[in-house]
Amino acid sequence: MYASAHSKKITLLPVPFDWGAGRRGAKDGPEAILRTGLERKLRLLRHEVETAPALPEFKPLSSADARAAPHALKHLDAVADMNEALALQVSALVGQRRFPIILGGDHSIAIGTIAGLSAHYKQLGVLWFDAHSDLNTADTSPSGNLHGMSLAVSLGLGHDRLVKLLGRCPKVLPEHIVIVGARDLDEGEKQLIRQLGIRCFTMQDIDRYGIGKVLEEAARQLQGTDGVHVSFDIDSVDPNEAPGTGTPVPGGMSYREAHYAMELLQESGMVTSAELVEVNPSLEPGQRTSRLASGLLLSLLGETIL
Repeated sequence: MYASAHSKKITLLPVPFDWGAGRRGAKDGPEAILRTGLERKLRLLRHEVETAPALPEFKPLSSADARAAPHALKHLDAVADMNEALALQVSALVGQRRFPIILGGDHSIAIGTIAGLSAHYKQLGVLWFDAHSDLNTADTSPSGNLHGMSLAVSLGLGHDRLVKLLGRCPKVLPEHIVIVGARDLDEGEKQLIRQLGIRCFTMQDIDRYGIGKVLEEAARQLQGTDGVHVSFDIDSVDPNEAPGTGTPVPGGMSYREAHYAMELLQESGMVTSAELVEVNPSLEPGQRTSRLASGLLLSLLGETIL
């Protein structure tokens, strides 16, 4: 059953990790989001809220990039160790009937989040808001950065240490994934989207149909799932609105499109968990991006204009 739109038992779980990305700084995203008063504001929406201790800051044995092989996976051990710990914690939270909100960190943390959720939701649906699809593999990735492979890993495509977290593989089926806001896809990702029939709404689709129609179609696609996870990369929003992110791509969702998407999801009652990633406070002088991230989560959990 989908979560009700009423009061929830929410656990905010900070994951200060950025070794999956090519640019450091997203590890400070969780603290920046929490500093906006997110926990207090969620309580004002009549939710029961706790903030869990941050996940330990997993670090690679060496900070040097892995360039020895043409298709090397950068910082694989650190990413795998972090995601194993995260998967266990997310699974425990769902087992306690908590509504987990994971605060990243780079988007490689979705590997652990989805693994933990899939231990409880056998037909998990994933709504992936992102300028990118993160469907690369070691063979197709131009960088070797694992934050660009997290959705592929969840589909069972990737290194054994990642795809076999908690045993189940794949964690999510292609027909239970909807990507929203894509506008920077590598050739290998395009081929995989076509091959697997993944529903991908690009910014061109949002321009043509509007975000309301796109979310309506996304909800239809996810009918039959037993839980829906929202994985929101802040770079899905236009960098004029969200400059504090490491992989900005012009032409993203507007401030209101992003909020309206979250408001529609709240009204649907279908969302059972969420994560927000790739806020990098070091890339802007103020808190504009972290405030936006916090506001989007509040819209997803019931905050309205009136």
